[in-house]
Formats: sequence, C-alpha cells, structure tokens
Amino acid sequence: APVTALRDAPRPDAARLTEALRGETVRVFDRDAEGWAWGQLAADGYVGWLALDDLDAQAPAPTHRVAAVRTLLFAGPDIKSAPLAGLPLGAAVALRGESEDRNARYGLVAPAGAIVMQHLRPLGAAWETDFVAVAERFLGVPYLWGGKTSLGLDCSGLVQVALAAAGVAAPRDTDMQAAETGLPLPLAPDPTPLRRGDLVFWRGHVGIMQDGERLLHANAHHMAVASEPLREAAARLAAKGSAVIALRRPAAGAQ
Repeated sequence: APVTALRDAPRPDAARLTEALRGETVRVFDRDAEGWAWGQLAADGYVGWLALDDLDAQAPAPTHRVAAVRTLLFAGPDIKSAPLAGLPLGAAVALRGESEDRNARYGLVAPAGAIVMQHLRPLGAAWETDFVAVAERFLGVPYLWGGKTSLGLDCSGLVQVALAAAGVAAPRDTDMQAAETGLPLPLAPDPTPLRRGDLVFWRGHVGIMQDGERLLHANAHHMAVASEPLREAAARLAAKGSAVIALRRPAAGAQ
C-alpha cells in the first residue's frame, strides 16, 4: 500500500496515530483474527495497529526514496500508461532497472510499475539542504490528525517529513520533538531572535519559522498547512490559554 494508518485500536474507524509509508519497515509483534497487526515503525519507534493486508513480508529491500511531494507509479515506463498508485514524499521503492523514452527516464519498480527518475533519490542520501523549502511545498494541504503525506498531515508530521528530506531524523510527536530535535534556544528572559528553520513549540503544537516573522504550520484553525505572522498565531493560541513552551534550531535549518 502507498500509505497505511497506524491506529489506536484494531478497527478501521479507530483513531489514526500516524502513518506508515510504502517501504517503511514495520516490526510486527502480534496479530489478531480480524486481520490486524500490532506493530512498531522501525524509523521512529511509533506503535499501533495496522491492517495486515497492507504489509508485505516478501517486499524487496528499497533502493530509492520519493523526493517529490507526490509522484505516480505508472503501469510501465510510459507517461501515458495508467497510474497504479500515487506515492508520497518519503515513500521507498526497490528499482530493478531503468528505462528511457523521448519523454522521460524511468525507474522500473519491483515487483511492477515505473516512476520518473527525477522524482527519486538513492536511499540514504539527503536530497534537500533547506527543509523549510520542503515544508513550504505542503502549503494548502489539508490538516489531518496523524497524517504525514500531501493528502493530509498534522503539525509534527510536517516537521518530521520535511526534516527527513534533509537527512535529519526527528521524532513523530511534538513533545519529543521539543525535547530532542536540534538545539534548544533560550526562551526567557530574552527570547532568541528567530530565523528560517527554527521550530516554535506550544503544548501539543509546533510550527516552522520561514524567516524572523512568519510561521508555517499545519493547524486546526486553518484546517490546512498555512503561513502567517508568528505574532498572530501566538496571540490566537494565547487566547486559548496556550503559550510558547520551547524554541529549537534543527541542524538542517536554513540560515
């Protein structure tokens, strides 16, 4: 499956905790009789229930990762062939070869399909130096609790997938990101002047500074990834009783 949800109970209507992208390794600890697996994502340690039908123990080892916000897996090496699936940023595939026609160069995906090579990068290579630019490509994407793709994502999912594109592993949830991602910046008595790439944390929320004044964040007020002045977001959250609790500067932050 291109994406499968990790849920807090073995039911299709249970709350989405996060998502596993194609090519992610899942450690399965238990299975039930209804087709659900209790598993853990190897990359960030998240645990939850996944549909067994979406897992493939025989999948070949991935060789490349999707570097576009979204790409199409075509039936064959032809841009006019039928798309088999859409794959999100960060999904991983195994290539069994390459092909080229007058339109594009393709990676031939095992077991079937083809993806244009300009949307792929070798596994293990960071393909972006400015993770904020990656996050900015998600502007307008719907807010989805537990999501981490261009079909919908939440605040910490946006941070995690954007940093991953720059080769920086970040935890999935805001509390762990606030404790572990990059370097802490002084919050009081004199807040650090913010710059592009800095992370601003509230309890249960995080945003990315685009410069010294504007904040990019997936949020439930806009129900989308939005860009707005930090002072406006902070005032709105303060009115609900939520103050900034941490500032962090990731190693991948653009200067």
